[in-house]
Amino acid sequence: MLKLGVIGTHIITDQMLDAAKTTGKYELTAVYSRTMERAKEFGQPYGATEFYDDLDTFFAEGDFDVVYVASPNSCHYEQVRKAIENDKFIILEKPAFVNPSQFSAIESLLAAHPKARLVEAARHIHTPIFEKGLEKVEEMKKDHIQGATITVMKYSSRYDNVLADQKPYPNIFTLDFAGGALMDLGVYAVYGAVTFFGEPDTVVYYPTIAKSGVDAKGVAILNYDKFTVTLNFGKTANSHLDSEVYGLKDTLVFDSIFETQKVTYYDADKTAHPFDVPVEKNSMTDEMNDFAALFTNPDDPAQVKKYQRWMDLSRTVNSVMYSLRQSANLTFPADND
Repeated sequence: MLKLGVIGTHIITDQMLDAAKTTGKYELTAVYSRTMERAKEFGQPYGATEFYDDLDTFFAEGDFDVVYVASPNSCHYEQVRKAIENDKFIILEKPAFVNPSQFSAIESLLAAHPKARLVEAARHIHTPIFEKGLEKVEEMKKDHIQGATITVMKYSSRYDNVLADQKPYPNIFTLDFAGGALMDLGVYAVYGAVTFFGEPDTVVYYPTIAKSGVDAKGVAILNYDKFTVTLNFGKTANSHLDSEVYGLKDTLVFDSIFETQKVTYYDADKTAHPFDVPVEKNSMTDEMNDFAALFTNPDDPAQVKKYQRWMDLSRTVNSVMYSLRQSANLTFPADND
């Protein structure tokens, strides 16, 4: 049983803990929050026994093997740095870091602490149904890929505060906390494109800027050698569009790129071939199982190979995200550190 500590007491942490319980491989022991009251309020119902409002004490005295980091984006770098220095296994909510400089510094620190491991919680790439879809994309590449359209758009209730000009604005809608549509939902779209096709040759981002200064929604174009991929994402509207990968006459359709429940292949005759692949009720369960396998046997050759693939993907996604922001002149305070 892996002992688990958490940073961030939000809905996503609840979902992670539900998935962790389903695997039967984790036990929540320690919770960090900005106040002791909130740490206890969140952790006690899950059976946690250690509560902290000081991060250094959390890492120095907390009894846990794995730390799950679900704090605001701008906090990731410092918190992960402390975790690595304490030789922890780390599950980091997306997006991993604000820019490639931070990513590179973390990789150097990981090299100096070989017992530590860092994985980004990109849930969809760990699900069997997404992996089956990826296999089909590889088959389609043998013909002529015509591109893809990936949509991830969901209205955020916290945008109500922005519309009402209620300050301080929610963290996810502020530059100080490295928020915005690209950093929150767009990362799933970027992960999808990079997982399917690798790093693009060039990128451009056309954001819609909210009054708080961040991108509230936007469209990104990823240019590859012989095709383009369009990413459509945002937090100010709801979309019910599927995401599609286009062949010459065939199409692969994902009902969602990050909560994938259904994948259907349409052949040249427009006949539908739905994938018959079991799907977990909680979309984070598969990744929590994968991470447990790594943390339990971190030096196993098969696990080392998987870990390197995940790190390579995470690094490329981080680079593409930064290039998209640069194309739109979107900067965060952390970019100047």
